[in-house]
Amino acid sequence: MGDSMKIGNIRPAAGASRPTKRRGKGAATGLGGTSGRGHKGHRARTGGKIAAWFEGGQMPIQRRLPKRGFKNPTRVSYRVVNVAQLGSAESGATVDRAWLESKKLVRGSGPIKLLGGGKAPSSLTIQVDAASETARKAIETAGGKIITPARKA
Repeated sequence: MGDSMKIGNIRPAAGASRPTKRRGKGAATGLGGTSGRGHKGHRARTGGKIAAWFEGGQMPIQRRLPKRGFKNPTRVSYRVVNVAQLGSAESGATVDRAWLESKKLVRGSGPIKLLGGGKAPSSLTIQVDAASETARKAIETAGGKIITPARKA
């Protein structure tokens, strides 16, 4: 009964692991004295780590390169659909996000904007988040209408 498996008896397979290096335990170990850190210098000291971006004292790349550009924090990235892409919709149908996703005209989340590229199909009711002036004119002259949410002033 003494050979039952217990968590304290589990060992790696023979040859699967190597013994740890016992640093500072005498010259015979090969890691005595300086314990493998060499003589003096920054890396020999406690806490002597070198940052990943350190380039040996040369002017670092993030300071050599100029600052450029601007990321607008309030930018709205629209999913774009052209008027011509709505040709497969039946006359009098309502085109909304669900319809556009089912036809694979829109992928991913985010607001949808209708642009006025191409010829508009006849009399559609279109529910999108935004529409260009040319798209609005094209749909309204074809007898349809565009519904967009009220803008915040």
